[in-house]
Amino acid sequence: MDTQTIAVAGGGIGGLSAALGLSKKGFDVVVLEKASELGEIGAGIQLGPNAFHALDYFGVGVAARDKAVFIDMLRLMDAVSGEEIIHIPLDEPFRERFGNPYAVIHRADLHGVLLDACRARENIELRVNSEVEGYTNTAAGVSVRLAGGDALAADVLIGADGLWSNVRGSVVDDGPPRVSGHSTYRSVIPFAQMPEELRWNAATLWAGPKCHIVHYPLSDWKYFNLVVTYHNDAPEPVAGKPVSKEEVRQGFAHIHESAQQIIEIGNDWRLWVLCDRDPVETWVDGHVALLGDAAHPMMQYYAQGACMAMEDAVCLSDALDGHRADIHAGLIAYQDQRLVRTARVQLGARAIGDHINHAEGMHARVRNEILRAMSTEDCYDRLAWLYGSTGLTGAETAS
Repeated sequence: MDTQTIAVAGGGIGGLSAALGLSKKGFDVVVLEKASELGEIGAGIQLGPNAFHALDYFGVGVAARDKAVFIDMLRLMDAVSGEEIIHIPLDEPFRERFGNPYAVIHRADLHGVLLDACRARENIELRVNSEVEGYTNTAAGVSVRLAGGDALAADVLIGADGLWSNVRGSVVDDGPPRVSGHSTYRSVIPFAQMPEELRWNAATLWAGPKCHIVHYPLSDWKYFNLVVTYHNDAPEPVAGKPVSKEEVRQGFAHIHESAQQIIEIGNDWRLWVLCDRDPVETWVDGHVALLGDAAHPMMQYYAQGACMAMEDAVCLSDALDGHRADIHAGLIAYQDQRLVRTARVQLGARAIGDHINHAEGMHARVRNEILRAMSTEDCYDRLAWLYGSTGLTGAETAS
């Protein structure tokens, strides 16, 4: 049978990406967002070539590129010595290898590009004040329960409702997320306040003992995004709590003064305590499936959370289009294609935090020696599995 209506729980980057991909295949989509308006909080995110593959698939690649800043390199600094460990050029050879560029973008700008495209599609309906509390699989599809008691009949429900997904609670029922103990503090500063010697056109990471700092330009170089993370064994989830600069300083007193000054120029700091989940083998229950952070929430250390959600949306759209006569089979095909790839990113992100971002002592010296011995081509080879996918295949597509 043909699917008439697909309900998507969540109007974030993952949910809107799913709506665009599915609408492209001719499905009718209803996006159900619990907030009173559609928008994104946060600041910058990084977009690898695989993200641009997905954005092109959705038909918004040109609009996204117009909002992005195309950086010259990924740069890893030793936060103790102040010296560069390695940098990965993102110039033409990188673009030729992976078929698309690497860029950074303000999260709100990316969300706005996706939202504008959704509003322009006649077969996408956007509803706010519509929190999905649960669902019941039926003979005809699924009955979606909304907060306040309303219900919506759909052929499919996609849970793209984030880390604390209500839909996941029924599909997986694995309890609350894992608290990582890593506290992340975020700030955005005007370009002119960034020290001139640090105005690099790069996504820069200063790696130190149980801490790291990330900065890069945003919004046509109007701002720099600052993200500093301290592994302080924080015990409870926190999201967007305002904190003082004094609190932020506490985790970075032991690093080089060049890195410390970045914290000093930040203002209006906000705190998040990072959470993720262990990979699971089941994202599907009848005519219900998970996507993005609802399916595979991950630490930030691969800079791939949004990218994986967009890849999910590409894969989901293609799988359902190819299984119109058996929607459950389409959802299973989507799940099976995405499970191992996203689990690899989840687990790999944890390992990067331990072995690269937060290494200390001899651990850090070993890190530096290994990375400094790598050529640019070695780096590209190591990244090919990640950046060489389009979402339509889990296999490497870059030669």
